[in-house]
Amino acid sequence: MPNGGGGRVGPKQVVTGATAVCAGQHPAVTETMRDVLAAGGNAVDAGIAGSLVCATVQQEMTNHAGTVTCVLWEAATGRTHALDSRGTIVPGIAPFRPVPAGKGLFSTPDAVPIAVIPGFMPGLKAMFERFASRPWAELCEPAIRWAEEGHEVRSFEHFAIAQTVDLYLHTPSGRAHFAPSGHLPQVGDRWPKPELARTLRALAEQGPDYFITGDWAKKFVTRANQLGWEITLEHMSAVPPRWGEGGRFAHRGHEIVQLAPPQVIGVVSAIFLGILDALDVASLGHYTESAEALYFVGHALRRAAGEVGVLNDPVLFEDPTTTLLSADFHALLADVIRRSKPRIDLTEHVATVAGKPALQAPRPAPPTAGSCELSIVDAEGNWLQMMNTLQTGGIPGEVIDGVPMVGSHAKASMASALAAWFTGGGRVRSTIGNTLVLKEGKPVWALGTPGVPYLTVPQVLLNRLHYGLDPYAAEDAPRVLPLTDDYMLPVESRIGEGVVDGLAALGVLVEPLPAYDYHMGSFQMSWRGHDGTLRASAGPRREGSAAGL
Repeated sequence: MPNGGGGRVGPKQVVTGATAVCAGQHPAVTETMRDVLAAGGNAVDAGIAGSLVCATVQQEMTNHAGTVTCVLWEAATGRTHALDSRGTIVPGIAPFRPVPAGKGLFSTPDAVPIAVIPGFMPGLKAMFERFASRPWAELCEPAIRWAEEGHEVRSFEHFAIAQTVDLYLHTPSGRAHFAPSGHLPQVGDRWPKPELARTLRALAEQGPDYFITGDWAKKFVTRANQLGWEITLEHMSAVPPRWGEGGRFAHRGHEIVQLAPPQVIGVVSAIFLGILDALDVASLGHYTESAEALYFVGHALRRAAGEVGVLNDPVLFEDPTTTLLSADFHALLADVIRRSKPRIDLTEHVATVAGKPALQAPRPAPPTAGSCELSIVDAEGNWLQMMNTLQTGGIPGEVIDGVPMVGSHAKASMASALAAWFTGGGRVRSTIGNTLVLKEGKPVWALGTPGVPYLTVPQVLLNRLHYGLDPYAAEDAPRVLPLTDDYMLPVESRIGEGVVDGLAALGVLVEPLPAYDYHMGSFQMSWRGHDGTLRASAGPRREGSAAGL
């Protein structure tokens, strides 16, 4: 079936495929993956080529110096493989922040990102060497073409760049790349990147080591030293990508496979779903129609997200995951939530303290760093759910040979899902949500999203596994953020007024978000339908499209 969705923000078409499917956040990316699959490439080939194109045409969301992660089900062996190739903090060197704190995005020192070693190319190299079937140079060709010919700037791209471009306005290289004439590329403009095209041609000829130990890496180290970040070329490969089998837990007859700690997605998903299972939330009706169900969802998200502060790299720290995944632990948390419900109507209290509950005047959302999720099933039966992102990569605000970088917002904090330690060479804790759902040992659903995946992936799993919604409807349903300390519940404003009033009676004021909030991400998914056919879709909150063969 041809490409579904057209790459526009809004409702998307679910596509079917007899042999293969794929979904990406930009039509050029989906087209690239489809063409690689049609030419006989496997899922990893398509993922590598698609990621290189992502970082060429979606530089508001990702770049060639950021991060790569994936969860892969290998059909030939029936094994699951998970790759963590986030950018890495140089052990023993104090955090380096080349952008001064000031106004706007960087009003406090903590808001300024730190410089880190890129993980994007090391991750693609690891995938290529272990699983790819096509020549490296061939996989680079689509990205070279898009860099040379340019892509048409779309409305969402322009909007996202305008929200986050302040980082690059602090550097000459950033201004030259994003605003060469003093203005951002406008909607409808064709934006070629000749400098990046030359870089990608060298990448095609010399392989991914061009970015790790080759000339690009040497330029990266030279620029870092000029700015005062005292790294060496050896640091570019000091902390290699890490392969594993992924973190996994059983739930309602399925096995859910996600990235293992220090990534938080598996723990948050298991706790959230475990609490709501113990509360039998589905018996209360869908949370968009039941105040009590939504009350429990908000509380469960809060408790699940609150546990991630104890997760660190298990190579360096003790690992509490077994306890955090325990059904007994989830039942205790559910009991605490159940026993803390109010016995009286608190509507008057809410109106006195916070104001009359109503779905009006959604608050403006802050700018958010972007990511690109890819979902692929190939003709061999391999399933790949993959993320590439600008987060945790490079020197903030700098552009080297057409490659922009944003660094990392990780900090040493138990309160943050994005955190790290500045010694020991451990991996950064983060929120990436690559997910495979297995039934009887075989994949039936692959999903992931940019935005806040550690909070939104669990909700989509809830909608499918507890409420029985089909995958697209599970993704489309209104999303929620955790209940706040002052009893506010941010939720996309597509719930009934009766639910809003019911929450007020429970002491909770709804904080309305836009009906479809792009900060909540937009899923790229593949699944097998009840009739056995492969299906794929992109979510409605951002651009994206799907394709099938």
